[in-house]
Amino acid sequence: MVFLAVDWIGGLVQAGQFILSFSILVVLHEFGHYITAKWFKCRVEKFYLFFNPWFSLFKKKIGETEWGIGWVPFGGYVKIAGMVDESMDKEQMKLPPKPDEFRAKPAWQRLIIMVGGVVVNILLAIVIFIGISWYWGDEKISGKDVKYGVVAESIGQMIGLQDGDIVYKIGDEEVADASDKKMAGQIIMSDAKNISIIRNNDSMQLSVTPEFLTALKKNKGEGFASIRFPFVIDTVIANQGAAKAGLQKDDYIIAIDGKPTPYYNNFQTVVVEYADKTIPFTVIRNNDTLNIPVTLNENAKIGAGAKNIANLGFNIDVKNYTLLEAIPVGYEKCWNSLDKYIEGIKRLFQGKDKVSESLGSVISIGSIYNKVWDWQSFWVLTALFSIILAFMNILPIPALDGGHALFCIIEMITGKKPSDKFMEYAQGVGMFLLIGLMVYALGLDIWRWFR
Repeated sequence: MVFLAVDWIGGLVQAGQFILSFSILVVLHEFGHYITAKWFKCRVEKFYLFFNPWFSLFKKKIGETEWGIGWVPFGGYVKIAGMVDESMDKEQMKLPPKPDEFRAKPAWQRLIIMVGGVVVNILLAIVIFIGISWYWGDEKISGKDVKYGVVAESIGQMIGLQDGDIVYKIGDEEVADASDKKMAGQIIMSDAKNISIIRNNDSMQLSVTPEFLTALKKNKGEGFASIRFPFVIDTVIANQGAAKAGLQKDDYIIAIDGKPTPYYNNFQTVVVEYADKTIPFTVIRNNDTLNIPVTLNENAKIGAGAKNIANLGFNIDVKNYTLLEAIPVGYEKCWNSLDKYIEGIKRLFQGKDKVSESLGSVISIGSIYNKVWDWQSFWVLTALFSIILAFMNILPIPALDGGHALFCIIEMITGKKPSDKFMEYAQGVGMFLLIGLMVYALGLDIWRWFR
């Protein structure tokens, strides 16, 4: 049955990261509206994480505001009195405006309230990028410094990429960061016609075909190539096969049952054949070659971790920052990320990318997170999605913050305020479009899953 092949643990970890990340983003976005509304003495009736049609998982009235958690995890909202929003509370709008209602405030105040969430999302992204730069710094390895070459994955093989190839140039640009998704992203965004590689000390070019690009985009940048490295043991887990056999840190596994495994990817390919078996491992230890019998568990695991490339003599460019140094770095990363996202949107309108391949629902978004909990990756994705949330919300579409902001700007220029009836119709049309887009994106994800 299909569901037996699903990695449930990995899926739960992804779901957990997605829910935590978007809870942070939604709460802080809505807090931007809440704090500016309170600043201008507007009455805020509700503040909700997630939507709550018919019932709430939790709610508590504090002062004039009901704080709660809904059961539909697609966003959140603040309900500001006297505002036509997703609650579509038409009864309140039939009454004369009160001084503490949104509609009673001047246009410039309403404009600030509407952009409050977007401003908080941008500030959040900057703060997160500053924190990432300060705590983890920056690490990258250029294409030329991948000394063992790459592992050619299925999509890379479509254009003739082979294990051991050194990918040093994409189009006319050097490969500054050879991590898998960075290279794939460079290929997609550069519109390169070829990739320059070194194979057996000879330089050559591989042509980028339309079929290759389509597959790379559909797979969200995965499946092109990863950095190849030898399996040198870094950690040995107590009471597992490796520990019981006497394998040690710094042992270099070069063969399993006589089958060569000079690199980690070779090891992964061969080892799956020996689940629940005891087989000889050939390892190099202190320049000596040893044959050691190792028992694998039912999942073909030995209970040992491999050294990462930072500990294997690769030439990695590492930059560490003080807190003060991290501030301009984080600021620049935020705006560079926004530029790249806008460039991606432009590509859709230019027809370079297909909407059906680029658009996805919460299923696609959740699948981007790692299947093991990685805080650095988590915060990077949270910052990126904060930027995306800010950009999408500022679009001048009715039902989004940008739509409300646009009407405020028009009012400030013309001196004429749109009627409440017009705002109700505009909100309804906007909600219809947004729900339709969400259903379409969800349908695409379901279709991809079955396909």
